[in-house]
Order: sequence, then structure tokens, then C-alpha cells
Amino acid sequence: MRSGTTGHLPMAELVGEVRSWNPERDDPDGSFTYIDLSAVDQETKAVTGERELPCSEAPSRARQLVRAGDVLVSTVRPNLNGVAQVPAHLDGATASTGFCVLRPGEHLDSRFLYHWVRSPWFIADMVRKATGASYPAVSDRIVLESRIPSYPIDEQRRIVAVLDQADALRAKRRVALAQLDAIAQSIFLDMFGDPATNPMGWPEVPLGEHTTKIGSGATPAGGEPSYKTSGISLIRSMNVRDGYFSRQGLTFIDEHQAEKLNGVSVHEEDVLLNITGASVARVCRAPSDLLPARVNQHVAIIRPTESFCAVFLERCLLYPSFKRRLLRLAGAGATREAITKDAIEHLEVILPPPSRQKQFERAIRKLEALSDLKSEQAFALDSLFASLQARAFEGSL
Repeated sequence: MRSGTTGHLPMAELVGEVRSWNPERDDPDGSFTYIDLSAVDQETKAVTGERELPCSEAPSRARQLVRAGDVLVSTVRPNLNGVAQVPAHLDGATASTGFCVLRPGEHLDSRFLYHWVRSPWFIADMVRKATGASYPAVSDRIVLESRIPSYPIDEQRRIVAVLDQADALRAKRRVALAQLDAIAQSIFLDMFGDPATNPMGWPEVPLGEHTTKIGSGATPAGGEPSYKTSGISLIRSMNVRDGYFSRQGLTFIDEHQAEKLNGVSVHEEDVLLNITGASVARVCRAPSDLLPARVNQHVAIIRPTESFCAVFLERCLLYPSFKRRLLRLAGAGATREAITKDAIEHLEVILPPPSRQKQFERAIRKLEALSDLKSEQAFALDSLFASLQARAFEGSL
């Protein structure tokens, strides 16, 4: 361990008080910027979906006044890794009480705090301490009682410089992947038009009439402590990203556990849809090299008939205007976002001719070959970042 490391301290000793207010009572004619749980992108760990609301329509959870540099930690599962730092342009915004707002004091660098609360160790600690049957959560008290590695401020900043640089490389790779995704979106628009407004007049059909399977699974008895390091893949919401499958955090179950989830066996090219939590409405196809696999209760399998090409259906559900429709179904921004099986079955989707869908699929497969290469590079950078993160918080960086 490097010299200067002093062990761990309770978070409460290093952070300051955050002021609360009641927008409807305190400024009934005004407006405010609101950061709710759905506003945080769990992959980039950034606030990307803040909203401007009149104070007269303030949600009951809109209470915490935040400053630039504050660190937001979601206290509700399944998005306990919903972490973000408040950027300068959101200074004075209002955060949901679904976040524990951490305001670093003079002996704690805000970026060091940010990197710590997004680390696997902090998240695992919160997961262990979460309580509640349907939607486990932790209290602000539990977050504040958790312990953070203690370093002199100069050492914190040195660690931050290393982690920020590694994180920037990961961000560049994500941008490259996003550019490929934008090309795919452009091809979709050219061939089919906006699927939400259907300007080309394609038939629109309920999804349930053109699928052989719509359903989600469950968490095996015993929860996370019962997961294995190998065996049958268990797909969770963290693995389902928009347009691609992430192996980060992928876990496994044994054959006995999997047998109880046989009703949600994943097939190649199944379309996977996140149906609860802050990642609700994320969509991707199941990769063939993942099988055999099952899904937990936060992920739904959509298995189309021959009417739909899986590549087409995935891209249709991903299209921004259609994504907004899914988010409305989920009640995004509420405490418990969810898309029900019934809502999926009745969801109206455009149905172009199979030949046109196949033409689209061929174009997308070519793009995916490039995307797979960039994804491999992204995985390597993720592994590097995880290694640096471990060394930083173990005191050996």
C-alpha cells in the first residue's frame, strides 16, 4: 500500500449537508430543473435526461437542491449503480429523493468520491445492505455510514487523474459505437420511415399476435450469493444495452437453478427488453455464443414469428420516437417504472414485407461486423479500467 493511505472513513465524516425545499409550496409560480432516477444514464454515469417542470406540478420526490460537483447515488434497486456527478450547468437543480446526494467537504475530492461510488465494491456493499421485497433499497443513512478509502487530498487527485484518463478512452470508444448506431438508425429511417408516425403507411399489428414468446423470469432462490462463476448465463438488466449485449457483470446459475427457469430459456436472436427500473426500455438481441441462458424478472424475452426479422424488430423498438413510446408505457420518471406483459402484447408495431426486412438485415449485419470489433476494443478498455480501479482503491496504484 502506498504511503499516505490511512484506511477507511465513514462517508458522513467527509461530506456536507444538502438543503431541501418544496417547489410547490416555496415557489408556486416558478419552475425548476428536475433530476429523477431515469435522468441518469447508467452506462455513461452522466445526467442526460433532466427536465424543466413548473413548480405547481412538482413530483413529491422533487426535494433536494444540488450544486455542481455533488455526487448522486441512487438508493433504489435495480439501479443502485445509477451514479452521476452534477455538472456545472445543473448547479441549483432539484434531485429526486431516490438519490442520496453526497456533497464532498474540503478533505474529499469530488471526482475521487464519484469514482468510489461507481466502483464494484461500493455497489456490492449497497446491494448486500438493501432491504425490501419487491424493490430493495438502501437508506441515505446506510450510504453515509459506508466507508470510503481515506487518502490525503493530493493523493486523491493523482488517482483521479489516472482513472479519468482511462475513462476518457472508454468514452471515445462509446462515441465510435454510437456513430455506427446512428448509421443504422439512418438506414432504418430511409427504408421504413419513422415507426411511431408510420409515414410510409405500413400495416400496424399488435406485437402479441406475431410472437411465440413474451415473458420475463425471476431471480433464483438465494439471490446474488447463489450465483455461480460458470454454468448457464443469467441475463440481467445491466447486460441489456441499447443495440448490443454487455457481458460486464454477466453472472451464471447451475442446472438445478436453471431448471426452475426453463420457461424463460433464451433462443438465438430473441429480442430482449428491459421492463423495470432506470434502464427500462433498453433493447438488444441475444447473442448466440451466450446460450444456454435464462433471464431474470427485469428482462423480457420477445420471440417473433417469421413475420418479423429480429434485426428489424430490435431496430424498430430502438428508434428514438418509438423508444419514447415505450418509456411512456413504463411511466418513466415514476418511482417504479415498469412495462407489463400485456402492454408488450398490445404494442402496435409496423410490419413491412419480409423481403424488405431481410434487405435491411443484410445492411445491418455489415455494420455489426465493424461494431463487434469496436466492442472487443471497448471490453479491453473496460478491463483496463477495472484493473486500475482495483489498484487505486487497494492503495497500490
